[in-house]
Amino acid sequence: MSKSIIHSDKAPKAVGPYSQAVKVGDTVYLSGQIGLDPVSGNLVDGFDAQAHQVFTNLRAVAQAAGGDLSDIVKLGVFVTDLSNFARLNEIMTEYFVEPYPARAAIQAAALPKGAIVEADAVLVLSK
Repeated sequence: MSKSIIHSDKAPKAVGPYSQAVKVGDTVYLSGQIGLDPVSGNLVDGFDAQAHQVFTNLRAVAQAAGGDLSDIVKLGVFVTDLSNFARLNEIMTEYFVEPYPARAAIQAAALPKGAIVEADAVLVLSK
């Protein structure tokens, strides 16, 4: 089965040697997104702003693949401080509705570019 690379100018460019997403069949693997503003390339300030930017960036890549956040079946979220867990859940409900995707939320010692939240996802396109 062949794979195709997905790219959106509405999401930040990759900060390393990876693609924003890779599509194989009807499955799209979205790379981790941090709270980078795609226009300025700068990290937005604060947990809430970064979390919103993360989901906005994920949505842009999902849409470039022909889907949307509602097509995400697995979400991985990484935070540098789990004391933000409750706030993360509140913000997530602004982007996802039931039935929610499967999710892992993990505290990480550090994230790229000093980010405090990151998320990656697996999306399955509807036929």
